[in-house]
Amino acid sequence: MEELYDQYKALLFTLAYQLTGSAADAEDAVQDVFVKAGDVHPERLEEPKAYLCKMITNHCLNLQKSARKKRETYVGPWLPEPIRTQETDTLETAVVRRDLLSYGMLVLMERLTPTERAVFVLREALDFDYPEIAELLGKQEANCRKLMSRAKSKMGISEEEPIAAEAVDKEWVSRFLASLEHGNVDHMLSLLTEDVMFVSDGGGKAIAAIRPVHMRVPVAHFLFDGFKSTVRENIRFEAAPLNGETGLILRSGDEAVGALFVQLQRGKLARIFVVRNPDKLTRV
Repeated sequence: MEELYDQYKALLFTLAYQLTGSAADAEDAVQDVFVKAGDVHPERLEEPKAYLCKMITNHCLNLQKSARKKRETYVGPWLPEPIRTQETDTLETAVVRRDLLSYGMLVLMERLTPTERAVFVLREALDFDYPEIAELLGKQEANCRKLMSRAKSKMGISEEEPIAAEAVDKEWVSRFLASLEHGNVDHMLSLLTEDVMFVSDGGGKAIAAIRPVHMRVPVAHFLFDGFKSTVRENIRFEAAPLNGETGLILRSGDEAVGALFVQLQRGKLARIFVVRNPDKLTRV
């Protein structure tokens, strides 16, 4: 069991994290699954990857039912918990980073039912084929294909559209920060799509917009006002590898007080996600 844990814990964490949007829940799920796997007859673990993935998926499907009820009473928008990834990978962190969908994709997956989300993650993040997914979920292969098609439709993704997000590099992030620092409204507007959206998650525990902010001009003003507040509070911005992409950590002293992600569309900023809830910042 120790060998199985060392071999598969990174894979199972990646799967559980993307099924729940919570690193804390994912870590607990991995521990629970390996405790239960210790009681499984060795013959049933002849194909350990499939068996453990099935266990973790079922565990997370059950978690999602209770999580949805909690999110109905959540203060403001709910965003996934960010995680810090490494630029220089060990074997374990390479597994996690390789199989991570973009943060923007995690946000979109909140539109899906737990089963649709499971099919989408298993297929797009972990590259399982449909017969394997059907076996894991105890469903017909044709049904899994329909669930995948329905998931993409809900997320606004066409069947031909690539899932991979546009890369956000440090140079782009530097230009974005420079526009904020210099108060260059025209340059900021040139970086934003017309229908850009800003979403922040404070969970009632930190200052955040209670509703998403839409469209280029309102978002630009919101960004400049927010940046002025961070200057007054001596909060600095630190580019960092988050969720396998370049994000920004907001720091007050040594404490992380926010994590910011940008999502590009044809080179322009289409979505901005800011996590301020301190409960979700322990891993950045």
